[in-house]
Amino acid sequence: MGEVDRATQAVIAERVAALGGGATAPRPFVGGEASDRGGWYEERPGTVNPPASALGFEPAAEARNVAELLRGYAQGTIAPGPDALTLGLEDVFRLAVTTSREHRQAEEDFILTTIALLIERHRWSPRLFNDTTVTVSGAGDGGTFDSALSVINALRLTQRLPFGGEVEAAWVARAAQELVNKSTNAYTSSSELVLSANIPLLRGAGRVAREDLIQAERETVYAARTYERFRRSLLVDIAADYFDLLQTKARIGNQQRQLDSQIRRQEETAAKVMAGRLNPFQNDIVANEVKQSQARLANLREQYVLQLERFKVRLGLDPLTEIDLGEIGQGLREPLVTPEQAVELALTLRLDLQNRRDRLIDVERAVANARNGLLPDFDVSGTVTVPTDPNSDQDGLEIDGESTRYSVGATFSLPLDRRIERLSLRQAQVRLERERRAYEEFRDGIVIEARQAVRAIDLARFQLQLAETQIEINRRGLEDLSLRDDADPQAIIDRQNALLDAENARDQALTDLRNAVLRYLLTTGQMRVKPDGTFDAPEGMLRPTTGDDDLGEATPYPEPDGVGGPVEEPSPDEDLGVDDGRP
Repeated sequence: MGEVDRATQAVIAERVAALGGGATAPRPFVGGEASDRGGWYEERPGTVNPPASALGFEPAAEARNVAELLRGYAQGTIAPGPDALTLGLEDVFRLAVTTSREHRQAEEDFILTTIALLIERHRWSPRLFNDTTVTVSGAGDGGTFDSALSVINALRLTQRLPFGGEVEAAWVARAAQELVNKSTNAYTSSSELVLSANIPLLRGAGRVAREDLIQAERETVYAARTYERFRRSLLVDIAADYFDLLQTKARIGNQQRQLDSQIRRQEETAAKVMAGRLNPFQNDIVANEVKQSQARLANLREQYVLQLERFKVRLGLDPLTEIDLGEIGQGLREPLVTPEQAVELALTLRLDLQNRRDRLIDVERAVANARNGLLPDFDVSGTVTVPTDPNSDQDGLEIDGESTRYSVGATFSLPLDRRIERLSLRQAQVRLERERRAYEEFRDGIVIEARQAVRAIDLARFQLQLAETQIEINRRGLEDLSLRDDADPQAIIDRQNALLDAENARDQALTDLRNAVLRYLLTTGQMRVKPDGTFDAPEGMLRPTTGDDDLGEATPYPEPDGVGGPVEEPSPDEDLGVDDGRP
């Protein structure tokens, strides 16, 4: 199989190099051998399905400490141990192209398409065959049988012609041995060289004869584009999952801080109730809000655990592996671009649109091929046979040119019955119109996506600015209420909830902004991925992390309590990992 793999990788490398733009070839295929597990030929494989009576069940106590259990479930995920695998965003990108199952499947799709091309190419190359036929025959006459042994060996070389037809050269050797016969000449042998050809001149002639090879060649180009497009989409999807994890982690931190604040508020309210300065029901209001915050925190922890475990499975990691999310790295600047410019880029650079455009050409060619099927059949054929000495019973291998035989013929078939072919032509024409409409719809969808991608960036930036303003407003309001000794606990709770909502809105807007920038690159065809799976940013897009242009920390998400040290509130001017380069 080594020769197969080398030929496959050579074609893949050629197709990928033709793409340009930093495209990457998939890794060579490894594996594929079946493991002997036994039971291959069992007609009735066993099934494990015991009845309910055989299943054990132990009821849990309803009064168990579920809060502690939930905290324990999330402990190793939210606060991983020192031996946890630390993964930054670039580490995640590298894992996605080395261990993820979906990336390996995309590689195999490309490899399978290339193997199909190699199969088709081989059909159009000289092909050597050797057929050996052994026959024992007998004939009875008055109860006596004459038996003979005949051996015929045909060594054939065939070649398809580029514009239809086939030629063949064959060396045919015959040997016969009379097994039971009164004849003294019991053994004979002969051989001959046969050259033959069959060539169509009308139907099936021309480039239509190479349709399968042409399509197979084009499919590998489509596969190369599809694979590269997949790598870019995978990077954007993996980044989105990573940002969602950071956002959930930030919401846990926000919720934890609010819960801590509410617990302190509950203690202060209880003291005021004891002193007679507040009514007892006000303490119940604060206590109820504490319980609600605990419930929301438990839900967020479970959400984060589930998200992280699914993320690990997507990366091809063991779900039980402890990982710690590291830094994002360099931030992204927002592009200064108009919707019209984004549309122009997308219509020019999108690889999937180029595939759809070229597949439309395939369907147009299919109509021309179907029209060729309406032509009459006009085929010419010829055979030249050069035998060995026909007068010798045992002639050896020397051919006798003076005994050459030849035949040339032509067959013309009037198209009296072409109904199936006419119906096939109409089918091809209908498919062409459908493909044209599908291409136009796909192209128009890309136009909409490109315009929306630009608007999504500005919308996310706007929401981020509003959320930051809301955070400051609610923070000042909360500080003002905290300084008032007669502040209504319900008013403080409302202000705390408003602050929490604003912080969560800020984190959501930041996630949306980061995703929008990457989605813009993917939508307009400007996303590029390095061979190791990391992001290959356009010149000037990455925000510097050192020097005078440093804009602050790359990740503004606050860490939950107990993870990564003490929590500090971000200031309104803190860098958010995205910078548009505008005042």
